[in-house]
Amino acid sequence: MIRRQLIKSVLLLAVLHALPAVQAHQQKAAITRVVFNERTGTLEVMHRFYLHDAEHAIRQLMGSDADIIGDELTRARFAAYVQQMFLLKSPSGETLMLSPVGHEIEGNFFWVYQERALPANLTELQVMHLALREVWPEQINTVNFERGGSVTTLTFQGSDEQLTVRFD
Repeated sequence: MIRRQLIKSVLLLAVLHALPAVQAHQQKAAITRVVFNERTGTLEVMHRFYLHDAEHAIRQLMGSDADIIGDELTRARFAAYVQQMFLLKSPSGETLMLSPVGHEIEGNFFWVYQERALPANLTELQVMHLALREVWPEQINTVNFERGGSVTTLTFQGSDEQLTVRFD
C-alpha cells in the first residue's frame, strides 16, 4: 500500500515537473519592438522568437535537416524569412525598406534585427507581420512601437494580416 502511494507520488511529481517543459513547447508567440531612435536618426526593429518555436518552424519551412542552433546558414535563412514576413508601409502604401542588421541566439530566444533611417513626418504605419503564421494559425505576433516616450501595441492573431498604427 505504501509502495503504491510512493509510486503514485513519484509519478505525480514527474508529471508536474514535466508540465512547464510541455508548456514551453507551445508558446507560438513572438514580440517585435520598433523603436523611433531620435538620437541616432534610425528606426530600429528587433524581433524576438522563442528558440524552440523557431527550431520547429524552420524544419517545417525548410526541411527536416534544418538546424537553427548548430548551423549559421539555417540561422541566416530564418532571419531572412522573418525579414520577408514583416513589412512597414507609409500611409500612401509605399513599403519602407528595412536593412538587415543581424541575428543571434540569446538564451531561449532567437533575435532578428533590422533598421532604416527615420521617415520624416510619419503619422501612421500600415504593418504586416506574418512570420510563422502559415506554420501555426494560432501564432500571435505582437509589435510594440516606441516613439516619443509612449508605446503603442499591435497584436496579429487569427485572420489579421495588416494592421495600422497611428501616432499622435
